[in-house]
This record gives sequence, C-alpha cells and structure tokens, in this order.
Amino acid sequence: MQRYFLEEAYQPSEKFELSAEAFHHIVHVMRMKPKDRVYLAFSDQQVIIAEITEITEEKVYLTEIEKEEMEKELPSMITIASGYPKGDKLEWIVQKGTELGAHAFIGFPAKTSVVKWDAKKRKKRQERLTKIAQEAAEQSHRQIAPRVELLDTEKELFTQLSDYDVILVAYEESAKQGELANLAKVFNSVTAGSRILAIFGPEGGLMAEEINQFVDAGAIICGLGPRILRTETAPLYLLSAASYHWELNK
Repeated sequence: MQRYFLEEAYQPSEKFELSAEAFHHIVHVMRMKPKDRVYLAFSDQQVIIAEITEITEEKVYLTEIEKEEMEKELPSMITIASGYPKGDKLEWIVQKGTELGAHAFIGFPAKTSVVKWDAKKRKKRQERLTKIAQEAAEQSHRQIAPRVELLDTEKELFTQLSDYDVILVAYEESAKQGELANLAKVFNSVTAGSRILAIFGPEGGLMAEEINQFVDAGAIICGLGPRILRTETAPLYLLSAASYHWELNK
C-alpha cells in the first residue's frame, strides 16, 4: 500500500482528506478508486490504514480502518550533519540514511567543503533533498519523513548544538589511533527519546580547529571501526550500528 505523510498530528475523525500533491498521486498516478486503501502517517508518528470512500475534483476522502502497530523508528532520534560533499553524495546520504532510520539531516559548509551554494541554489537543493527523503520514507515504510536543512554557514550549526542531548563527531584520526569504544558507550547509555547529533566532515575531513570547537561544546569524538570510511559511507555505518544495537541485539 502507498504511504502518505501528513503535516498535522493524528486526531480521531470520521473522515480524513487529502488534496494537492497527495490527491494528484492517488488519482492520476496510482489511479486509485473508492475502497482502495493507503497508509496515512501523521506528524506525531501515528500511522493508520485508511480506505478511500469518495474522490471529488480536488480531494480524496478516507475513513480509518485500523492503526499500524509495528514500531518503525529508532528509539533515539539521530540527526545526521554532513559537511557539504561534492557531486550527488548528499542525495545518497539522505536517501539511504532515511531508509536506515535517520530522524533528520543537516548540511553545512565545513572548512574543507569544496561546494559553494548561494541562497537560491541552496533552497532548490533543499527542496530536492526533502523530496528524496519523503520518497525514501514512503518506500521504507517509515512513520515520519525526515526533515532536511541546508545551512549557509558553519556557525549556524554551532548555534543548534544545545538542541541535542548527545553530540557525536566522527573523526578519522580516532579510528587511526584505535579508538573503538565511544560510539558503543553512547549507544549503551542513552535513553529512549534522546536527541543525538552525529557530525561528519566532507571529503577533506574536519580540521583540528573544528574538532576543538565541537569538543568545547561538549561533543564526543568517536571512531567508526578500524577502517577509514568515505564521507557518504560513514553516516550509514553509524545508523546501521545503531539499528543493530537497539533493534537486533536484544
């Protein structure tokens, strides 16, 4: 069944309605008709199975059949912050990171980032990445569609650090020095509902100056195993490790 994300929180109702893009997709792309069923995912992670009862010229009306019971989200909310990489690597990170359970994505211009976007190009890229996240969330049956935010300056990232309970910084020098425990310690110690920010550098990595600033703000430096990972691989490693630790290793 198709999955559609709604911006409002779930409220019991005799009927729900979809319009605009969701209406177009149901009617003109999927060619659905009354009695067809879809998933409706609300902003508070509540998901229901709903049946189409009526289709008008602008809206689709549905009634609730039952709630989706299976939990699809990681117990702690992991936001991936990536220093702007080259090419389409950020699209890869957002798509695959969504499938692996990331709660949100932040892009920022690290000191070694080659990519430079003006406001117009950044807005257009953010819209595209948001669409990629939504499509990946639909495909992987997520209960939320991750938020995507592209920052103009690295300073903006530092102003957001206080929003998180734990800040992790993946640093290749930690891997080279054999540090393997910090990530596991964090996964063992955080409680359900914790907000985790995981920061990754671009192809050129994070400079010592940036690392020191993050540490001064309370960040935990961590390695990701003994191998050096590419900028687009590292976030996926961390999310996979979180999934194994919290969802499979019970």
